[in-house]
Amino acid sequence: MELKQSYFELYGENEITQYRWEQLQEIIAAAKAGRSPELKKQDKEGNQWYLSEKMAGMMLYVDRFSENLKGFEDKIDYLAELGITYVHFMPLLKSREGNNDGGYAVSDYLSVDRKFGTMRQLERVVKLLKKRGIRTCIDFVLNHTAKEHVWVQEYKKGNHDYDNMYHMFDDDRVPQEYEKTMTEIFPGVAPGNFTWYPDLNKYVMTRFYEFQWDLNYSNPQVFNKIVEVLLTLANKGIDIFRLDAIPYMWKEIGTRCMNHPKVHTLLQMMYQIVQEVCPSVIFLGEAIVEPHEIVKYFGTKEAKECNVMYNASLMVLLWSSLATRDVRLMERSLSKDYGVPADGVWINYGRCHDDIGWGFETDLLSELGWDPEAHKQFMIRFMEGRYPGSFSTGELYEFNPVTLDARNSGTFASMCGLEQALKEKHSYKIELAVKRILLLNSIIISYTGIPLFYSGDEIGQLNDWSYKEVPEEAGDSRWLHRPKMDWEAAQKREDLTTVQGQIFQGIRRMLEIRRNCEYFRSDLKSTPVDLDNPAVFGFHKENKMMVLANFSEQEQWVDADRFSWFGLPGEMTDMLTGRPVRSYSNKILLGPYEYLWLV
Repeated sequence: MELKQSYFELYGENEITQYRWEQLQEIIAAAKAGRSPELKKQDKEGNQWYLSEKMAGMMLYVDRFSENLKGFEDKIDYLAELGITYVHFMPLLKSREGNNDGGYAVSDYLSVDRKFGTMRQLERVVKLLKKRGIRTCIDFVLNHTAKEHVWVQEYKKGNHDYDNMYHMFDDDRVPQEYEKTMTEIFPGVAPGNFTWYPDLNKYVMTRFYEFQWDLNYSNPQVFNKIVEVLLTLANKGIDIFRLDAIPYMWKEIGTRCMNHPKVHTLLQMMYQIVQEVCPSVIFLGEAIVEPHEIVKYFGTKEAKECNVMYNASLMVLLWSSLATRDVRLMERSLSKDYGVPADGVWINYGRCHDDIGWGFETDLLSELGWDPEAHKQFMIRFMEGRYPGSFSTGELYEFNPVTLDARNSGTFASMCGLEQALKEKHSYKIELAVKRILLLNSIIISYTGIPLFYSGDEIGQLNDWSYKEVPEEAGDSRWLHRPKMDWEAAQKREDLTTVQGQIFQGIRRMLEIRRNCEYFRSDLKSTPVDLDNPAVFGFHKENKMMVLANFSEQEQWVDADRFSWFGLPGEMTDMLTGRPVRSYSNKILLGPYEYLWLV
């Protein structure tokens, strides 16, 4: 559908919409005129670069990784050494003082927070990264702003151009209607979806936290302003926009105000505008919802929305498989066809800056004979480290003492058992923990999609318990897994006798193989294979390669006849080690947590 048609269908045929449409055209024209020759040259190559086997990302908080943007310049070599080709800077735009939800309470979209540096420094870093073949991703918070945002300030000054930018009400009658069907994001720490402000004599929709005001996209001025910001940042060289909290953008009484069809209209219009102004730019959508809903945010062939989405399901399935030593849930879940378009790509990751929740795939769990609620409780306790025999060390997030529901926090290495093993000075447990870390990374890197790492995980950093001593962080266990980068530990990355060296070099080697082999392109589909062994996960990439992964600390035999169509046993080679993989009476032996990339 044409942009103009979508715009007027969304906002109606009236004088105000006509005025805002003309305003939008001026914004688009100004952005096109202001795009640099270098970026226009980049645009000529289009945006299919994200499908490449060379794609590998790292997400990081600038202050925790390198103090500031100036310091970051000295760390670019480190990223290139590992094999990173895109950097996701966690929120670095100006945010409110004090509690700002980790930077997601933006007070000015067009300024870099002063603790990181300036916008000019960010532009310099973006150019330096491009010279090393590394693209830049930033968070773009679409659903809300800080209550101190410049748009709020303009409204308070009486600038009527900023009226109705947020959901505001004189009394609680409308808010009560919304509350009947709206879900709560953080019921424990931020219950309810509205806040009363005596100074304004208004109720304001604050779905996430009190200091984050929800934008009112039913006002075309909001769409125009967001697009203006988006294009301004794109013209500074940003390649990937991580669109934050997109399911919540459109609000309508009588609905959950989540995954509304008009959200998709908004995204389709934004994508069309980007294709017109800066066609090398891509969208990474953040929608942690059910798989059948997530895929909708890719859009369709006729109406594209996001190029890339987070594979939250794979993350949860990996940890479930590791805890249970049973891959059947993962195999069955990943075998489902949700209709992902050919150019729709998943981001594969083991963990991010957020917590991990376990309420998923209840139907499949029941088919396996597992009680979904019991499994969720098992995962909560196991990942915290309270289940008998658990190797994980972590904390609960948003624990509900009535329902016993909770999510989990912890770094990749600590949840894989490294923290417990080092504390016990248990050499064999340390060995197993490193094996688990590399096992999960082997799937993240080899499965169809783009691998993404959280900084510090590549050297096995542990939980940061010191967060409890920081007043602004102490009440949020997610800071447990956001440690400052340990550059002293990173110096050990070339020493294979150290944990840091084994993990870093293991990941670096896998990424090197990946970027030099077209089998890892994101337009080659991965298909799980039933190996008749609940401990071993297997999948093939369109018959070009086969991956086997043992999710158990015990040796496992795999029947090679299960994939005889792929290639005769004895003719296979492990890409990771170069050794021939032979079978014994048509069976292949996998050691504890061993993984093979067979060709």
